[in-house]
Amino acid sequence: MVFPIKSLGIIRMKEMECTKLGLRSGWLKDRTLMVIDLEGRFLTARQLPKMVNIIPEYSGSVLTLRASGMMSISIDLAQLRGKPFQVAVWGQAVPARDCGEEVARWLSRFLLQEDTGLRLVYYPLDRPAREIRKKNENYFPLLTTTDTGAYPDESSFSLINEASVAELNSRLDEPVTSQQFRMNFVVKGAIAYEEDKWDWVKIGDVILRNVRPCTRCILTTVNPETGTKSTKVEPVKTLKSYRQITDPQIRPAVGDSPVMGILLGLRGSNGIVRIGDSVYVNIPEEEATPSLTSPS
Repeated sequence: MVFPIKSLGIIRMKEMECTKLGLRSGWLKDRTLMVIDLEGRFLTARQLPKMVNIIPEYSGSVLTLRASGMMSISIDLAQLRGKPFQVAVWGQAVPARDCGEEVARWLSRFLLQEDTGLRLVYYPLDRPAREIRKKNENYFPLLTTTDTGAYPDESSFSLINEASVAELNSRLDEPVTSQQFRMNFVVKGAIAYEEDKWDWVKIGDVILRNVRPCTRCILTTVNPETGTKSTKVEPVKTLKSYRQITDPQIRPAVGDSPVMGILLGLRGSNGIVRIGDSVYVNIPEEEATPSLTSPS
């Protein structure tokens, strides 16, 4: 699964190339576009849940956005000529290029019911440019600056186990889907939460490294179909009851954020991954992952 615009709708692909910047198929790239406010700070569905209801489509370099009650709008990314500038992602300066007035107005009207307030930006580089966030220093050297991607929160690739989602659903009154976690890869056939212990992951011929567990936030409570948040704060509330990191060295950085899925970094050359590819994993003899439990 690929999310070309941070926090907006999904595009499902049968195959994509894995690169240092993330998943790519021509001009379609994972999380290389982002919505910002007029101060240059990124915005997500945490603040504006309706963002997930905007559906992106690609035809060559032309990106089209569709949303209920709105005329579609298209931008040719190959024609963007504005001077690159800096925007803020979790307080870090990241390069960006503005996508123009028309799409800015379109987004502002759909999300804010105003003519201004939001901008759409595009990542102008073909490589990651961010340093590792200070809170992630405990994961160094597994997590490196080549893993930070364009605009994802932490790393270029992410994976979730279908069995883990099923086990979580056995604890919920209203089930969730893997799409609610917005991960790139969904694997089948593994035991629930087995992915916590994976060290290396090979999908097809692509070699990836498990660089850190994926901490979950309020974004997972946004229903991808309706664009509304769970009034019961699920599944985060349930995940907190049994999926928290208790390692004393790491917990200060993650707090009470629960864990679901893993974040990955590309460790071999670029390669193509396809739906149905076999997934091979390495599990170290001595488990190096932090224990996960309900804090006492």
